[in-house]
Amino acid sequence: MSADTTQRLISAELVGLDEDLGATSSDVIRVLADRVAATGRAADGATLAEDAITREASVGTGVPGGIAIPHARSASVSSPTLAFSRLARKVPFGAPDGDADVVFMIAVPEGADKDHLTVLSTLARALIRDDFTAALRAASTPQEVVDLVQREVGGEVAAAGVGTASSASRPTTTAGATGAAAGTAAGAGAAAGSTGARKVIVGVTACPTGIAHTYMAADALVAAAERAGAEMHVETQGSSQVEPLDPALIARADAVVFAVDVDVRDRGRFAGKPLVSGPVKRGVDEPDAMIAEAIRAADDPHAARVQGGPASASETTKPDEHFGQALKRWLLTGVSYMIPFVAGGGLLIALGFLLSGYAIALPHGDSGQNNAVYTLTNYTLLNLPPEGLGYYLGAAAFQIGGVSLGFLVAALAGYIAYAIADRPGIAPGFVAGSIAVFMNAGFLGGLVGGLIAGAAAYWIGRIPTWRWLRGLMPVVIIPLFASIIASGLMLLVLGGPIAWLMTQLTNWLNSLNGASAILLGVILGLMMAFDLGGPVNKVAYSFAVAGLGAGTATNVVPFEIMAAVMAAGMVPPLALALASTVLYRKGFTKPERENGKAAWLLGASFISEGAIPFAAADPLRVIPASMVGAAVTGAISMAAGVTSRAPHGGIFVFFAIGDIVMFIVAILAGTVVSALVLVGLKKWVRRAPAAESVAAEQAAVAGETVGQRAPAAV
Repeated sequence: MSADTTQRLISAELVGLDEDLGATSSDVIRVLADRVAATGRAADGATLAEDAITREASVGTGVPGGIAIPHARSASVSSPTLAFSRLARKVPFGAPDGDADVVFMIAVPEGADKDHLTVLSTLARALIRDDFTAALRAASTPQEVVDLVQREVGGEVAAAGVGTASSASRPTTTAGATGAAAGTAAGAGAAAGSTGARKVIVGVTACPTGIAHTYMAADALVAAAERAGAEMHVETQGSSQVEPLDPALIARADAVVFAVDVDVRDRGRFAGKPLVSGPVKRGVDEPDAMIAEAIRAADDPHAARVQGGPASASETTKPDEHFGQALKRWLLTGVSYMIPFVAGGGLLIALGFLLSGYAIALPHGDSGQNNAVYTLTNYTLLNLPPEGLGYYLGAAAFQIGGVSLGFLVAALAGYIAYAIADRPGIAPGFVAGSIAVFMNAGFLGGLVGGLIAGAAAYWIGRIPTWRWLRGLMPVVIIPLFASIIASGLMLLVLGGPIAWLMTQLTNWLNSLNGASAILLGVILGLMMAFDLGGPVNKVAYSFAVAGLGAGTATNVVPFEIMAAVMAAGMVPPLALALASTVLYRKGFTKPERENGKAAWLLGASFISEGAIPFAAADPLRVIPASMVGAAVTGAISMAAGVTSRAPHGGIFVFFAIGDIVMFIVAILAGTVVSALVLVGLKKWVRRAPAAESVAAEQAAVAGETVGQRAPAAV
């Protein structure tokens, strides 16, 4: 980034000193927008003003210290621009401490490139520093303001790393060497559960535009943590490049702070950590309060915690991962994003069956279509053809569920591509997945299409190009050509062979009966209990979920596989609960018995992670015992032909289970077998005394978070 680039962002004609621009924020924004348009940097000042005022209405851009930063992305803007005004009459912009007299307006075109966004975010972060704002207030000429901005931005960009997670922690590192050194010591203390050690806090900041508040909140939180004697590291998920926090740093953190107005990317990395959350503006306005709450939450066992599964290869990119690890991460990312479509669709279809009966899956005229209430001119809601209100509502639920399931393959492909190429890969992936559906290539086609689309988007995005074209790359060029490559290959070359392979796989599954079906149930059960939410467990679960879309009224094998997987996954925590709270209490430590109480509910909800504290403390006895019982459950479930149209929920989605009695019988049988095997192993297979004491400590630590952890994908 050159000084000339910085100079182009702001010039003397864009600066006004000690001027009265009106009584409201809208008045000020309109004047500054017209000023931008007058310099030729925006085609229409009124359009830019409207976009900025709309952004201002969603959340005020005033920040403590009499500062306001109205900003917007606008199609009317031709190049990134800064307009500045030092007001003679203060104007309210929503800051908690009063009105603003220093206003920076940031105008960004729709396709602004990364370098410009880096400069703008750097400037926004500078505005929370007293020395910089004092210099702006003391400036005597417009050119002096331009020079201040140029010096601030140029220095930061030359230092590199601006806008990343590491630079978000700039105040910590520039304060001295104590940040890193104390961080190491604090991490050790935090891991041991010490309440007196310097707390380690990690966080994420993000706002819809990703230009100003994202970075200001990051610096404000880091500075507040320093004042509170804590160590803070922030990942800024804004428009500049996002550098994820080190997984090792997250692992040793005592608490998490989310100051966000949008979803946190890959929030599963923080699962189980004490959480303080709020809008991004609170991170700017009240950083000390958020940090104080985080420090208290770190020592509070009842504090709110980040929900979601633990970080896995599907959520964390490692610079040294080999191709096999990357492939697994891509596929599991696609599956994790696909699950909500399957869950919602499957449960709605199950609800349709509950209300309307299984005949709803047969041709049913227009009972599931053209069924808006306002079209029912000849009937009342209590007298609907042919079966009344229940049938009517069930038909609607069945129709909505079927449409939701129709997104299964497209979502799988789209988010596989997203895992490879980030956002530019989503559209090509969805298109390739839709082509796979069109070609009857099923979920295998979605897997292949998503990989091709992601690879194409990734490589196209790395082709060197002109600066003026960079803004079009992620929104036009990459989606267009990646879609042509991936969907073209699927349609013209790969779709047919994959469709044939899917047909053969479907025929093989349909042919399963007797011993072969039972063997499949045993294998799935063993996999579900082997690593309790780890890679082997997820392979079995992903296989079951991906197959749900192929299930029909005449092809129920995918539903049987789903039932066997869910039932087997419920066994380990239920078995540990039975063994530790009923059958053999004296064989477990007090923390384990407490974990066993929570495991009853976790197991019933199909959250296999409920067994993790026990497995961490005693893997050589807990895991084999769990595998035996899960294999029994899988075999019984497949032999009895139990079906599940829901991918999750355990016993609480009973209405989506076919033959609920045998489903419960299979779970009870496996639970009892696992519990008895574990009790036997604990009685007759002893460990060394030293191992017993270490295991007890591990169980106590592991149990602090698992009891409140929601399922990742089991």
